[in-house]
Amino acid sequence: MEEHRVKDSMGLAQDIQNMLARPLNRRDALILGAGSLATLLVGCGGSTDAANNSYATTSSSSSNNSSSSSNNNNSSSSSTCPNPVPTETEGPYPADGHNSRVNALTRSGIVRRNIKPSLFTGNVAQGVPLTLAIKLVNTNANCAVLSGYALYLWHCDRDGNYSLYSSGLTNEDYLRGVQETDSNGMLYFDTIFPACYSGRWPHIHFEVYPNVSVATTYVNQVKTSQFALPADVCSTVYNQASGYSNSVRNLAQVNLSSDNIFNDGYSTQMMTVTGSVSEGYTATIVVGIAV
Repeated sequence: MEEHRVKDSMGLAQDIQNMLARPLNRRDALILGAGSLATLLVGCGGSTDAANNSYATTSSSSSNNSSSSSNNNNSSSSSTCPNPVPTETEGPYPADGHNSRVNALTRSGIVRRNIKPSLFTGNVAQGVPLTLAIKLVNTNANCAVLSGYALYLWHCDRDGNYSLYSSGLTNEDYLRGVQETDSNGMLYFDTIFPACYSGRWPHIHFEVYPNVSVATTYVNQVKTSQFALPADVCSTVYNQASGYSNSVRNLAQVNLSSDNIFNDGYSTQMMTVTGSVSEGYTATIVVGIAV
């Protein structure tokens, strides 16, 4: 699709039209503390990334067909404290009030773990199940956990399209959500494995906020960056799962060295992924932020 062939920069969405009118404001609907986070991930295999083992608790997978990958050649290996994650562009589809009048952060219900359904229509994004387990730590304080912080996360669907922006999806707001870190600095999302669209390595966008109450506009973010997904897991998903046929071709035409975001390094952005197409995957990462 043409909108995916341009460089991932924040200027593209200036020209996107036919956006939805802003729905109910979340400031009045937000209830802090509702819905406790799970402390144990189900179905997550043992990580090969030392940094993730130090900060994220996982259980072993019982699937004989499961895989575990973190692209260790360029993944964080520190067992004490990861380096700060670099700042990256939010891209052209953030829906955070930055580059258009669409702001998903103000929508009632946007604070949620399960981001597969659309809040506006109830339609559900289809794809291989993916659970994200993310830990936030403060690199200015010996990687003390960042409790009570909020993380806004969004990514494309299995066709490589973004809700609220792509043609036919302007009424959808799935694959976007906000979660708050618990007392261990952990937060979780239930989503689907994103596609590989033309010109970009498979990735997930995120913004970090000091707390949930101010996670209503990009102005309040303290970090914007992107996660990368391992090559072998991407290849397995795209070749074995239905609905990802275009990603097979697109993945063959891009690599981390040529990607315009990760070509300068991705050691603090590569997720460790375990699981299988049939059982679903779990991706874990420790995000260091200097605050």
